[in-house]
Amino acid sequence: MLTVTEIVRFDGAEGIELLGDRRGTGERGTVLFAHGAGQTRHAWAGAATRLAGQGWRAISVDLRGHGDSGWPADGNYRLSAFAADLARVAQTVAENGGRPHLVGASLGGLAGLMVETHLEPGVFASLTLVDIVPQMDPGGVERIMAFMTQNAHDGFASVEQASAVISAYLPHRPKPRDLSGLSKNLRLGVDGRYRWHWDPRFVASVRETREEHNLEEFERRLAGLTLPLHLVRGRMSELVPEDAVRSFLSAAPSAHFSDIADAGHMVAGDRNDVFCDAVAAFLSRLGG
Repeated sequence: MLTVTEIVRFDGAEGIELLGDRRGTGERGTVLFAHGAGQTRHAWAGAATRLAGQGWRAISVDLRGHGDSGWPADGNYRLSAFAADLARVAQTVAENGGRPHLVGASLGGLAGLMVETHLEPGVFASLTLVDIVPQMDPGGVERIMAFMTQNAHDGFASVEQASAVISAYLPHRPKPRDLSGLSKNLRLGVDGRYRWHWDPRFVASVRETREEHNLEEFERRLAGLTLPLHLVRGRMSELVPEDAVRSFLSAAPSAHFSDIADAGHMVAGDRNDVFCDAVAAFLSRLGG
C-alpha cells in the first residue's frame, strides 16, 4: 500500500516554525517522532512509513535549528526550548484527534521527558525514549559532540565525502549504496560545500544545557510519571550503558524495556525493522 507523505507546519515556542511530514490516516491514533541532535525528520522515514501502514498517523518533525525548521535569532537551543516546542506540537495534534504517543531519539526523547516531568505533564499518551536516559554516559556525549563539530565549519566537498566520514564513525553499519537519504541531512552552501543540515550554534547550547539542568532530577521524577514509558536501547550504545539502564528501570519499574542487538546509539538507522517491531508491540500493548 502506497503511503502518502504530506508536509505539515507547526508553531513552536518563541515564534519558531517547525516543519514536519505526516503519513497515514490515524485509525489507531497518532505517533509523533522527534529526532536526535544533528538529525532531521528524514531519520524516521522508514519507521514512520511502517507505522502508517499499520493504521497509525505518523508525524515526524524537524526540531528547531534542524532540517527545514526555523533557526532562533538568539540561538536558543536549550533543552527547555526543545521541550516547549514539542509540547506545542503535541497540543496542536491533540486538538485534531487525541494525544500523540511520542517516540523521541536522544535529544528528542530527553526533550519529551522534560515535557512530562517539568513542563506539561500528560500532554503525551505515552513516551518512548530511544537510546536516552537522564544519567547518560558523559564520555559518550562528548564523543558524539566531537563528531558533530569535526566538519561543521568547513563541511564536505561532496556527499560521498560526508558518507565516508559517517562510515568511519559507524564502522558496524554497512555503507549505503544510495546516498539520497544522506543528502537530506546536508545543505549545499554558496561556496559549493556541503554542511550538516543544522545550526552550528546548537552544539554550544547542548553543553550549556548539561550545566544548566540537573538531569539527575529527571530520574528522581520518573516514579511520579503516570503515562506508559518505553526505553529502547541499542545494545552497542556509547551513551546508555547497562548500569544506566538498571538505574532507569529502578526509578521507573513499570517501564517497558527493549534491548536491540547489533545497534548503536542510532537504533532506527542500525536496525530499523527490529526497532519498528519493538515500538509497534509496545503501542499495541496500550490498546492502540
